[in-house]
Amino acid sequence: MRVAGQVVRETLELVRGLVKPGVTTLDLEKAAEAHILSRGAKPAFKGYHGFPCVLCTSVNGEVVHGIPNAKRVLHEGEIVSVDCGAFVGGYCGDAAITVAVGQISTDAARLMRVTEASLHAAIGVVRPGATLGDVGWAVQQVVEAEGFSVVRDFVGHGIGKQMHEDPQVPNFGQAGRGMKLREGMVIAIEPMVNAGGPDVQVLGDGWTAITADGSMSAHFEHTVAVTATGARILTE
Repeated sequence: MRVAGQVVRETLELVRGLVKPGVTTLDLEKAAEAHILSRGAKPAFKGYHGFPCVLCTSVNGEVVHGIPNAKRVLHEGEIVSVDCGAFVGGYCGDAAITVAVGQISTDAARLMRVTEASLHAAIGVVRPGATLGDVGWAVQQVVEAEGFSVVRDFVGHGIGKQMHEDPQVPNFGQAGRGMKLREGMVIAIEPMVNAGGPDVQVLGDGWTAITADGSMSAHFEHTVAVTATGARILTE
């Protein structure tokens, strides 16, 4: 899983370096697919329940599952969330980043910073005996203290031989509640954070989820193993 996670990280860093005004989301998709295949890995997203691409590219008010498109040109001041998964040797890695397109507003930059901080707060509580409620609570405390909202319609997940396995890993919850983490478990923690309200709606393509109020959204994710000494991030 560490090897799969490294392929995902390499792919995301490649894409990060390509994001700039004038690039299309399909340009990012093509580069990502070429890299995944060059590493002997299998894209996790393409064909998953019919999803057509190896990346999810979600721009501005798109929360998750945006489909790369030759007509979607990135513009200065936008933000784009890039989610990627890959299989190596039958095991999956999954991670996401949100990237600024050129110079962005201070509000957009704060949204990105807080979302990433909430991910690391959640990773910080991962250890044997901690609960899923502890993980969600850690995200929620960071996000809501800054006046943002946690998306509740989409959650993180267990991961291993399949991309999505039990348990679900919400980005909200009560400390001390829920399933206890055990050594050897691997989970994908992925806060999706909206600048406005938490509600989302899915567009007519059946995939792209957007904020109901049109506010911006950011998304960061790591695949995290539970070890005797705490969290081991497999996608850093």
